Amino acid sequence: MKLGIDLGTTRTIVALVDRGNYPVVSFTDPDGDPVDHFPSVVARRGDQLVYGFAAERAAAEGALLVRSFKRDLASGSIAGQTTIDIDGLEVGLLEVVTGFLAALAEELRTASNIATLLGDDEPLEAVVAVPAHAHSAQRFLTLEAFRRAGFHVLGMLNEPSAAGFEFTHRQPRSVNSRRTRVVVYDLGGGTFDASLVRVDDLSHEVVTSVGINRLGGDDFDEVLGRLAQREVGSRVELTGREQASLLDECRVAKENLSPQSKRIALEVGHAPVVVDVADFYAEATPLVEASLDALEPLLGGLDGYQLEAAEVAGIYLVGGASSLPLVARVLRERFGRRVHRSPHPAASTAIGLAIAADETSGFHLTDRLSRGFGVFREWDSGALLAFDPILDRDQRTSPDDTVVVRRQYRPVHNIGVFRFLEYAALGESGQPTGDVVPLGEVLFPFDPALRDVADLDEVAVERTGDGPLIEETYVIDRHGIVTAAISDLEAGFTLSSRFGG
Repeated sequence: MKLGIDLGTTRTIVALVDRGNYPVVSFTDPDGDPVDHFPSVVARRGDQLVYGFAAERAAAEGALLVRSFKRDLASGSIAGQTTIDIDGLEVGLLEVVTGFLAALAEELRTASNIATLLGDDEPLEAVVAVPAHAHSAQRFLTLEAFRRAGFHVLGMLNEPSAAGFEFTHRQPRSVNSRRTRVVVYDLGGGTFDASLVRVDDLSHEVVTSVGINRLGGDDFDEVLGRLAQREVGSRVELTGREQASLLDECRVAKENLSPQSKRIALEVGHAPVVVDVADFYAEATPLVEASLDALEPLLGGLDGYQLEAAEVAGIYLVGGASSLPLVARVLRERFGRRVHRSPHPAASTAIGLAIAADETSGFHLTDRLSRGFGVFREWDSGALLAFDPILDRDQRTSPDDTVVVRRQYRPVHNIGVFRFLEYAALGESGQPTGDVVPLGEVLFPFDPALRDVADLDEVAVERTGDGPLIEETYVIDRHGIVTAAISDLEAGFTLSSRFGG
């Protein structure tokens, strides 16, 4: 069975490939009601971890509910051994994500509206998503968790790229020969992404993408929680569990807001509080404006009037947090009637992923790397470091093929020290700026006499003159994960590294 799975910060949503249709899968909650998501939560029950609805049941019995573990995947220091705290228990992040996805698989087979279609041996084939600006380690750990949980991963797409498929599928007449571009504005529970997509019938090409790692619905919940606590002042001190409960209550209240809402009733501890929606919106507006600042490079300063005359068919709002009335209001104040909100904003990415999983859909995607990749190298006999950008953030990629970049040279040092990293942008000085994620270090012995040395860290970098012919090969696989290989072509000696593994 082919699926599109959007692993969300707050909710995970699954869409099904069904003869040219892409319905959202429903799950049975503890009350026996169908819901269109599986909660992205984990809790500790004794020495065991439980996920989804079972975690919510444990929380109702007094356990601490841990949300937003997906946000930890975006950390610049993430690695396969990274741990997170689950109510006092240190657990590997990969183990947590794998456990959650295994619980999702079990729920699909036993408590969903497609359970009867899934025998025990029916494979779960899926196209999955990551934020557009996700670094290699985040992509690798997400992919590995799905595989360990028993899913056969058909492909990995950037979230706004998948939502672009859903837009074209749902509103094919919005894109025509004059208006060939769509801006996908994706505000989820934990991250903000936006992509400018060029559309030619069923062919989509991502022109460029931007993103903010920590901007999403969670941040709006925290704003509302602070306002509620401000109302009661210092007379109420919250425990960790009470703080988590307040944020959960804020999330539910926020999601139930309508354009007509005037007040929000909450409890801080056991103290009832009423927050004016106008006050909440005033405090939360800077979050929306931060997304507009990030969006600026995609639109080149266009306002609503200019957008009417441009090649842009519209700005498409997707992601669960974009349902907040404030978001559409602020965007429409600037961009007018070119702002469209998906009728199912939380499910848009999952539906687009299901379209990508359907080999008969005819959709094709050319994407972009969305983050730069480069290396700090030794310079001047090791006295200096020089940054060398290798892959530009606008490097084209494809979910169907790998991209290979090669370069050859003769080194003049005895050792090459390669400090690889990914970055959001380059500053005026040519140095990486924004979100900078160190990926790892490779020490390559250009001098053949050093290839049996156990610890090259103990060897000084020296200028030796022309060395052997070296080739560096960089491969971007169809999931957007970068692999580097450094080879002495004359001796047949190679060192390689897959970042994130």
